[in-house]
Amino acid sequence: MSRFPRVGRRPRVGAIVAAVTILLTGCGTISGTGSLTPDATSTMTVSSAAFSQNVLPPHFTCHGANISPPLDWTGAPSTTKSYAIVVDDAAAPITPYIYWIVFDIPAATTDIQNGPQLPPGAKQADNSLGRASYDPPCPDSPGHSYRFTVYALSTALNLPNGTSTVSAWMAIANAAIARGRITVTANP
Repeated sequence: MSRFPRVGRRPRVGAIVAAVTILLTGCGTISGTGSLTPDATSTMTVSSAAFSQNVLPPHFTCHGANISPPLDWTGAPSTTKSYAIVVDDAAAPITPYIYWIVFDIPAATTDIQNGPQLPPGAKQADNSLGRASYDPPCPDSPGHSYRFTVYALSTALNLPNGTSTVSAWMAIANAAIARGRITVTANP
C-alpha cells in the first residue's frame, strides 16, 4: 500500500503552510534535502536501541504495531527548558510530511519510550493528517528514509495539546537552541 495517498486519507496542507511560513519569517533554513529545519546553534546526539544499523523496524511502521520507537538524546545546552521531537519525511510528495510532533518534554528528560505513553507534561501537535498522535510511516518501497529530530528549546512552548502543525513549527523554530537527528530507512 502506498504511503501517498492512503485510501480515504489526505495529507493536510498545514505542513506546506508551516514550511513556507517558517521560511518567510526567517525562522528556519532549507537543508540539503530541500526541507525546512528550525535554526539551532548546537548539535545533540540522538539514538535509539530499536534502530539497528539505522533501520526502522516494521514494528514502528504501519506494517507492525503502529507505535512510536524509543529515542535517547544527549548534549543539550545547560539552558534547555524543554524539548520537542519532530518525525518527518523530506522526500514525501508533500514536503515535509510530518508524522509526529511532541513538545513541552521536560528539560530533565533525556529519552522517550516506545508506545503511546509520553513523559509527564509533554503534548502532541497535529501531524500532516491533522491528528495529535504518532502517524506511523508506511513505506511502500525498500530504503525509504525518515528523520527523527530532537530540538532543545529555550522555553516551554505552552501550546495546547492538538495545536496546529503551523503553530508548533513556528514555536519550535523560534525557541530552538540545539538539535540532533537520526535518519533511518524502512522497508515494507
